[in-house]
Amino acid sequence: MAAEKNVGEKIKQIRELKKVSLEELSERTNLDIALVKKVEDEKVVPSLAPLIKIARALGVRLGTFLDDSDQLGPVVVRAEEHAQGVRFVSQGAEAREHLNFLSLASDKAGRHMEPFIVEIEPSQQSDYMLSSHEGEEFIYVLEGEVEINYGKDVYLLKKGDSIYMDSIVSHNVHVGSNLPAKILAVVYAPF
Repeated sequence: MAAEKNVGEKIKQIRELKKVSLEELSERTNLDIALVKKVEDEKVVPSLAPLIKIARALGVRLGTFLDDSDQLGPVVVRAEEHAQGVRFVSQGAEAREHLNFLSLASDKAGRHMEPFIVEIEPSQQSDYMLSSHEGEEFIYVLEGEVEINYGKDVYLLKKGDSIYMDSIVSHNVHVGSNLPAKILAVVYAPF
């Protein structure tokens, strides 16, 4: 399943099922109505922070937008299956980061954590847009260097380094050099 083609459709389905107007969803999430419409029309795929806000506003888990099936037991994703997994990007018109998310648990029903492999491309921007959302994040650097703006602090992580942080603090994750990086990120967003 390509999440790039389904996230907006699932959001719209859930919103309509719960009888929530676009205006009401925009108000509940504090997101611009034009952005919410673009997401539903699949013209832009949001990054994690807006997806978490939308999920909370609609009363569903973040994983609801990424679910591919309802596997109740353990879910195994083999290395060769990563390329076929659920992907979404953070490269919309409003986004500055070049992040490619690969969900590692899209088949797991009822999950409370969202594990991702995130490929991060270098960006020309130096004024990173910070975001925040409820929950916690664990990041482990698999390849390259990653810089994390966290509140007023900046952390440079190299291969093998990790960070566990509260997501409610404004933050941004981007490459720490001019080379791509890859991380394992586990996001917990309370429902």
